Amino acid sequence: MNDALGKCPVCGRHLEITRLHCDHCNTTIEGSFSLCKFCKLSSEQKQFVDTFIRCRGNIKEVEKDLGISYPTVRSKLDDVIYALGHSVKTPRNEEARKSVLDMLERGEISHEEALKLLKEY
Repeated sequence: MNDALGKCPVCGRHLEITRLHCDHCNTTIEGSFSLCKFCKLSSEQKQFVDTFIRCRGNIKEVEKDLGISYPTVRSKLDDVIYALGHSVKTPRNEEARKSVLDMLERGEISHEEALKLLKEY
């Protein structure tokens, strides 16, 4: 069985369920039903949430499990938070720290330079 789509494949807006059916007793219910907010996540976001929960929120474990960097984990987590309808608050110094980590990941600065910059924030 396929997962219910959370977004319209044509326009990208949220879908609603209008019919439910029980295969066991053959009952059908029609109406307007909304999807749970987790159903609205993309497949990639659902896989990330599954990994995040399996790793008990330990970002280092998520990094290892998915083979991605800390900034990428944080970015994916922010995407999920936003998709669930919450605001993502990134303080100014957090943005600066993320920028330093991004430069480190791209090899633009050394570990020592990154540590020095991070201590400033």
